[in-house]
Amino acid sequence: MKHRIVTLILLSIVIASCNHNASQGDIDVDLIQNPNSASGYDASAPMPVMAFDCDLHDFGRISQGESISYSFHFVNKGQRDLVVSGCSATCGCTVADYPRGRIAPGGEGYITVTFNSQGKIGQQYQEVTVSSNAQPSKNVLKIVAQVAN
Repeated sequence: MKHRIVTLILLSIVIASCNHNASQGDIDVDLIQNPNSASGYDASAPMPVMAFDCDLHDFGRISQGESISYSFHFVNKGQRDLVVSGCSATCGCTVADYPRGRIAPGGEGYITVTFNSQGKIGQQYQEVTVSSNAQPSKNVLKIVAQVAN
């Protein structure tokens, strides 16, 4: 009897968490279309295009221990909705915030990169890889800083 109660409780938690996640505006997988296949790339297929104003920002000279941010501006110059699926940095000292949800053709947004210089000294170079359903599917943003103590 005790085993059944535990099983029912665990099952209830799993069902509740699945329903909870679905109601938070998850992106429909039908939105993400990719013409790349084993047979090649169909350049005529309408795709989102994530176009950044720039892909490198130099913070210049900063003091050791500062946490600084820069927002990289982009426009969806493609013909389909753009979805940013994630950002990954080369170091734990760098994090990125990105828009969740769809960005319509002609729409714009920002990838905000924050660098924490705690424990760093000298010239710093960090990269953030932005993953999306665009063509190309990965964009690399770079930040540079000269950290002084």
